[in-house]
Amino acid sequence: MNENKLINKQGLSEEEFLKTYDAGKYERPSVTVDMLIFTITDEEKKNYRKLPEKVLKLLMIKRGDHPYIGQWALPGGFVNMDESMDEAARRELKEETNIDNIYMEQLYTWGDVGRDPRTRIISTSYMSLVDSKTLDVKADDDADDAEWFTVSCKLYQEQKTVTQGGYVLQRLFKLNLSNEEDKLSATIKIEKTVENRVTKIHREIVESKGIAFDHAKIIEYGIERLRNKIEYTDIAFNLMPEVFTLTELQQVYEIILDTELLKANFRRKIADMVIETNEYTKDVGHRPSKLFRFNPNWQNILEA
Repeated sequence: MNENKLINKQGLSEEEFLKTYDAGKYERPSVTVDMLIFTITDEEKKNYRKLPEKVLKLLMIKRGDHPYIGQWALPGGFVNMDESMDEAARRELKEETNIDNIYMEQLYTWGDVGRDPRTRIISTSYMSLVDSKTLDVKADDDADDAEWFTVSCKLYQEQKTVTQGGYVLQRLFKLNLSNEEDKLSATIKIEKTVENRVTKIHREIVESKGIAFDHAKIIEYGIERLRNKIEYTDIAFNLMPEVFTLTELQQVYEIILDTELLKANFRRKIADMVIETNEYTKDVGHRPSKLFRFNPNWQNILEA
């Protein structure tokens, strides 16, 4: 049977239904996209003979208009009616920061009713890892400034309460972002409730200083996802130059995971993900190190 000839309870075909459909029957929320653009950079060397310390950074834009004028937010903006979410994310990133042609993946959709004081706004967040040396970041459009912020997110309080059907786990995280001129911070509470094998997770911003909207919550979630993904994907290599040392790669893993790793264990873990070259580091104060490059076929090796 031709599905277009089927009729509904009012006796209308699909064609007739669509001709008379009232798009204003339901109030429409606005839709936005927000982008988490992470990079890792070297801090200034204090000792020529030691490798420079690495730090995780996040790109933020300074709001040039209300609401939250003068505060810092993730790059992003409204989705037009004639574009997809991905297209909107790429357009907004280009308009606000001059960044173009980078890979981004969807993270999560944020829909708390009161998350934006202007109107009902639902936002989809995206994440990308980039080598910032290859980017020319400039504020544009409605952003007053675009800057990289050193970012850290640390657990500082945890409490678990056992219930009859499971447990409630409350964790408090301290988020800090800083550059030479600004220091931003927030406290995020995450409550995980497990009751009769049903799990619910609720995020709440306890306090926020200098970070617009609910973006502190989005940043904390992005860092959590980044730490999870680095354990089983090759996402970390988006932060690396074409050739690198294994020590530099380990530093990247350590700064994202916020923990020290055993050298032997780490090298076994990433052995299939790298290809040894015949090149060595030059112009360094310590003994030259062998350079490696990313192996794009590492998953085929695992499956073989």
